[in-house]
Parts: sequence; C-alpha cells; structure tokens
Amino acid sequence: MKLTRQDVISSLPSTATRRAHGEGDAPGAAQAPLVDLAELEREAGLSRLFDLHYASMLRLATLLGADDPENIVAEAYYQIYRKWRKLRDSSSAEAYLRSVVCNLTRMRIRHLQVVRKHVETPDAAVAPTDASAASAEASALLRDDQRFLVAALRKLPTRQREALVLRHWLGLKESEIAAAMGISCGSVKTHTARGIAALTQAMEARR
Repeated sequence: MKLTRQDVISSLPSTATRRAHGEGDAPGAAQAPLVDLAELEREAGLSRLFDLHYASMLRLATLLGADDPENIVAEAYYQIYRKWRKLRDSSSAEAYLRSVVCNLTRMRIRHLQVVRKHVETPDAAVAPTDASAASAEASALLRDDQRFLVAALRKLPTRQREALVLRHWLGLKESEIAAAMGISCGSVKTHTARGIAALTQAMEARR
C-alpha cells in the first residue's frame, strides 16, 4: 500500500491537532491554547520534508535492499518527528532522515539474516523472503534497464552497497556519505572502490 503525506502526518501524536479538535483536555481543566505554534511548525516542516524527499528515501531504502521500504521510510519520518526541535534547519533534517533510513535498513537486513539462520524455508527457491526481495510497488520505481545492476548491487556487502547507492544514485559528496553511514571519508572511498570493482566484474561476466 502506497503511503501518502496524510498517512504519515495523521499517524503522528500531534498535540496541536488534538487541541484544535477540542480533544485531550480533562473535564473541568483550564482551557489550553487552541493552537500550539511549535507543534504546527513541526507538522508543517514534516509535511514539506515528505513532499521533497519521500520518493528519494523510498528509492534509497529499496536500493539498499529493504524488503519493506515503505515501513522503513515511515519509521524514519516518525523518528525525525520526535527529534525535530533538535534539528537546526531543513538541510540537517534531510541528512538526519537519510542517515536513519540507512540505519533502519541495515538493522532490518541483519534481523532477517538472523531469522533465516533459525527458520526452515523449504519454499525459499519458489518464494524468496530475504532482504533482497523488495515490495512490488517499490520495485516498480526501478527502471527495467537497472534491474540486473540492482540485483548485483544487492549482493554486495552492506557497506559497499550503501556507499555506491549514496554516491551514484543520490549524488552525495563524500562528507555527506560519511555522515549518513557513520564512517570516515577514507572508509567511504575504500567501500566505493571495492563496490565499483565488484559491480564491474559482475557486468563483464554478464556479457
């Protein structure tokens, strides 16, 4: 199911929204202000962030190998909602959102790897359930001529995959990639070079 901005916004515990509808106050309690400006500003900021970056964050989660990219991105928006007042500006919010998507996807893949070690999956060859199986909707975002490359990308080690996606699909600078991945710029260069070498080898083997 495709998430919309309203789906994300309405799922958040907005005090401003509850007060605007006269909810959340105990009987006989002093009347609270109908409008919480800080909450309204946060909701407006989150709405703008959704409009600007939801599609790219969904693509990022998909390319990183998330099996449920829509839920990954929804959780990332919820986390940024909670941290909103600590963020300095919209650029900080975007960088934080990107980092959260990377971290959540990494944790999801690790979780699935652990589950696969303890659960028998006799039908796996027919219906794969690993982290490389993106949802049908998310897969539709990928162009046909990218499918082989994306399949090869998902076989790379996690750090190499993240570095390549952030660099070549999102066009980030090394410093931005380092911040998103929580590593040094030197490590970004190493993971990127190794990832490119592995993809080049895969593409040549296909010809």
